[in-house]
Parts: sequence; C-alpha cells; structure tokens
Amino acid sequence: QADIIERIIHSTADFDFAETTHFSPNAVEAGIAALKNGCPIICDVNMVRVGISQPRVADLGGTIDCFVAEPVVRQRAEAAETTRSAMGIRWAAEQGLIDGGLVVIGNAPTALFEAIKLIDEGVRPALIVGVPVGFVSTVESKAALAEVTAVPWITTLGRKGGTPVAVAVVNALLRLAVDAKAEEVD
Repeated sequence: QADIIERIIHSTADFDFAETTHFSPNAVEAGIAALKNGCPIICDVNMVRVGISQPRVADLGGTIDCFVAEPVVRQRAEAAETTRSAMGIRWAAEQGLIDGGLVVIGNAPTALFEAIKLIDEGVRPALIVGVPVGFVSTVESKAALAEVTAVPWITTLGRKGGTPVAVAVVNALLRLAVDAKAEEVD
C-alpha cells in the first residue's frame, strides 16, 4: 500500500492522498497477481489508457483497452441514455474482458457505478481501481465501491482523484508485478 500511496502523492503533489486512499483487504496482492498473469486492463477513458505503462503491460502479456470511442458503445449508450464510459465498461464485460481483469476508473463516476452493478450481476474483476474526480456523483460512487465485499478495490474517498491518480495506482501495481515476476525467475 505504501508504494501506491507514494506514487499517487508523487504524481499529484497532494499529501491528502495519504489519508484518503483506501484499500480493501488483499487489494494490492490481487492486483499484482492478476497483472503477473497478463490480465486485461479496462479503462473508463482514453486519458487513463494512454498513461498506463504499455511496455510493462506488454512484458506481462496483458492488454489495455478503453471502449468509449467504439461505434457500438456510442450507439448503445445513446439508446440506454447513459454515458459512453459506463457502456464501455458493460460492453467490455460482455466481451469477457472484465472477469479476472483490472477495471480502472479515473474520471467517470457513471462507469464506477456500472462496474459495481456488474459485480452485483456476478461479474468478478480481479481488482477495481475506482478514483473518479469531480463534483457530480463522485463521492457517492466511491462510497458505494467501499461497500463492495465480493471484489478487491482501491479508492480515494472524497472528490479528489482523476487520471493522474488512476495511472499512478496502476503503474505502481505494474512495477510491483514486474518485480515479483522477476523474483520468480531468479
């Protein structure tokens, strides 16, 4: 946990994250294990996707995806009167990319609520990084995540979060996963 909090503070220059960052039991271990096994990483927005270390993900055999720009996601979001970020998370689950993967929410509370809804429906990501930022539904979405017991999670309570925090968490986990995998080889 300390490595992740340190990375968040380094990325944001905000020491408040030392107090507001929360982890469910075994969240870090679950994230490292999934990443070591090359799990998919599904992001709510492309800003998060491009910030994640693609070389480290590739070294571990994983993938990073965000589906907000997919035409089918756009059409389904309009029809369902929801956000493309939320529908992108649902679509990823329908493609089998969420079970056993990392769900990374750095911007859209609606996507975090959708991930929680999927968990209620039986989908089981290895880890949810839920750190959206803002004033509308942000606090509520993170509080809902903090109530989840079926899946490990990492969140920052309150309004603060965003792309830099989401990227910092995942990149710290990736570094830990690469190091752990290297130790296994030695």
